[in-house]
Amino acid sequence: MLLQVLENGNLKNMHVAYYPELVRFFPVINIKDDTQPEKASISISYKPIKGTASAMTVPLLPDTDCLQAVDVDMHRSATSAYNMGREYNDWFSSCLGYRVIFAYLGRNTRQVLMSTNIDEQTNNSWMSPISSYLPIAISNLIPTQGKTIGFSDCAPYLVVSNTSLQDVSRRLPDGESMNVEKFRPNLIIEGADEAWDEDFWAELDFGHAKLDLVHNCVRCQSINIDYETGKSGVGESGKVLKKLQSDRRVDSGAKYSPVFGRYSFLHGNHEGDVISVGDEAVVTRRNDKRTVFDWPGLG
Repeated sequence: MLLQVLENGNLKNMHVAYYPELVRFFPVINIKDDTQPEKASISISYKPIKGTASAMTVPLLPDTDCLQAVDVDMHRSATSAYNMGREYNDWFSSCLGYRVIFAYLGRNTRQVLMSTNIDEQTNNSWMSPISSYLPIAISNLIPTQGKTIGFSDCAPYLVVSNTSLQDVSRRLPDGESMNVEKFRPNLIIEGADEAWDEDFWAELDFGHAKLDLVHNCVRCQSINIDYETGKSGVGESGKVLKKLQSDRRVDSGAKYSPVFGRYSFLHGNHEGDVISVGDEAVVTRRNDKRTVFDWPGLG
């Protein structure tokens, strides 16, 4: 992730909602042999609207032995990361025009502070906001859900429905359609009979892997960004958030934010299994009512 270096030396998390210019970075993962991930890399291109494009390559698994540690706190869930160093920091800073640090998570993780199944929402969700304020030594004694994540906001996977995407597009003028990339999903599911049916999905079975769909994803102004200009959108495409607020504020845990998509986790012992484009997805478990988003401080 990128962190802006403020004038006082403090670091600020960079989220695309507040740094729309970040959409002009285009990363591609290069893996020639999946048995040798240490040789894999990420090619990152920066394509400004004005000026000259540039690019750099980053190792997918960099050596962290000589890297300085940097503290990262995302949504009250803190972790330690690695400052990738001057070569990378200078390149990103030159692209953006201000000082930034390029941070690598490594083997570190962040604690998930929201409940991760429907039962926890009634039994344990009251504990999360309390434990987030306790000293670390004490809060570690409180049982947690056992889920951890990296630099993702709240979960490692985000599932959306193409039927619901079409509903969003119908809110735009004729000839315009909503760019699904603005919602940043990992998986797009086709074939739902009704828009927004995914609000009630609890489990998806791909035949060889399963996902637990645990919470709604509540949306912010990032979905208004114009990915071609790296700025806030103009016209009706720059008002998508407002359009969804009219009828999609359906999560009582974040009552001012519209819902699109479901935060998800890998189910059981399916690590290493493969999900491919075109696989059949079956909703094998549904919730009788909508889940309530309960990450402390984000509702």
